[in-house]
Amino acid sequence: MSAALALSPEVLAKYQPVIGLEVHVQLLTKTKAFCGCKNEYGGEPNTHVCPVCLGLPGALPVLNKQAVEYAVLAAKAIGCEIRETSIFSRKNYFYPDSPKGYQISQFDKPIAENGELIVPGFDAAGNAISKRIGITRLHMEEDAGKSLHDGFADSASRTYIDLNRCGTPLVEIVSEPDLRTADEVFEYLTKLKEILLYTGVSDCNMEEGSLRCDANVSVMLKSDWEARGTAAYGTKAEVKNVNSFRYIRAAVEYEIERQIGVIEDGGRVVQESRLWNNAEGRTYSMRSKEQAHDYRYFPEPDLPALVVGAEWQKNILSAMPELPEARRARLASEYGLSTQDAATLTTDRELGDFFQQAAALAKSPKRVAAILLSEITMRLRGGELVLGQSPVSLNGLVLAADLAEAGEISSKQLKQLLDSCFTESKDFAFIYDRDKPQQISDTSAIEAMIDEVIAANPAQVAQFKGGKRTVSAFFVGQVMKLSKGQANPALLNELVVKKLDA
Repeated sequence: MSAALALSPEVLAKYQPVIGLEVHVQLLTKTKAFCGCKNEYGGEPNTHVCPVCLGLPGALPVLNKQAVEYAVLAAKAIGCEIRETSIFSRKNYFYPDSPKGYQISQFDKPIAENGELIVPGFDAAGNAISKRIGITRLHMEEDAGKSLHDGFADSASRTYIDLNRCGTPLVEIVSEPDLRTADEVFEYLTKLKEILLYTGVSDCNMEEGSLRCDANVSVMLKSDWEARGTAAYGTKAEVKNVNSFRYIRAAVEYEIERQIGVIEDGGRVVQESRLWNNAEGRTYSMRSKEQAHDYRYFPEPDLPALVVGAEWQKNILSAMPELPEARRARLASEYGLSTQDAATLTTDRELGDFFQQAAALAKSPKRVAAILLSEITMRLRGGELVLGQSPVSLNGLVLAADLAEAGEISSKQLKQLLDSCFTESKDFAFIYDRDKPQQISDTSAIEAMIDEVIAANPAQVAQFKGGKRTVSAFFVGQVMKLSKGQANPALLNELVVKKLDA
């Protein structure tokens, strides 16, 4: 949570926040954007480099075809229009981690424009709505290297440069300033990441810098907003280098309150870049942007225009998977799943694929969903495992679902079997064949145990006869204990009430 600034709800309500996002996404290609160096996180510093990404004289860039295809795939997944002919430009600036002194990017003719994402939001009355967030553009560019700072506590502090990341292919996704709250920012980024992961164009690993977000935040009086609209946006500050969606939400919340506090105190918001300090829950000034940088864009002379014709686009888009929203609706309709279960199963493409494969083989897809969501994922989280590390295979999940659906094992037995699977790292079929728990479904055998429990507990029988019908649960529990958990639960509940009523 961001640091409190002690502004009253009445003061906050006077202002209209306006937020736009710039999201940088590293593409999951094997090689870099304009050379053959490995596109791989880590490695010994300055080992994944060559004359091209170092910008040495005479070295010429060659565009990575797969990077173009991934850019098109990502753009179409967020509803953008593909520009058939786009242009690469040189964006000139001088930082230590940019050895060329410029970045190859796209300027006035990006590869894609005019997309959108629909996110949950609230109207002025506080009612839940679906809100459209426009996407101005998606353009291609290369990443810079990294500056590594070795402390600043004494005069011996140093900064080191690692150029392994230099030249990594990126797409930058720029939203319209349509976001109004920190929660909308969180929802937008969550949905964008989900879509990008489904397409497979990036791993979106924020800890490794595969997905990075800058938030442009401004505020203005609502009275000005209502009178002049977008012609009166306030002065914006850019919050940079935040490494989780949760922290971005906190940073935006803080920055909105900070700017309102400045204005309320009679000050003026300064156009600048700011850094988020998570330990303190606040932003700090990084550098002034009172005047926009003059990047001196001009067309990259060493690269021809990029032409992505209709036939190539068609081939690229043949790899487009079913996207989360569509899959969510189909799973709910096709398998009769609840909206919540369908949503949970489709937050991750691998989880959705696993469910669909098991559902196609099992007698009850709903039973598969219930076991996968309530039993398997709970144990994965407890063991800090991912789905690919689960000891329960696809066939193991199907077997578990079919046995439970047929009433051959109780829910308690299922839990015990799955506990053994995860404790011993063995598949479900192995554990089941070894332990062979048997569920008692013989009516006479269960009735005999019920009679024994009733005879041993006359006080509880009297309570039931006196009108306290909930005491039947006591008898169910005692019979379960007597049967060592093997009595068929549904049959047992039915017979207990029947016996007590008699």
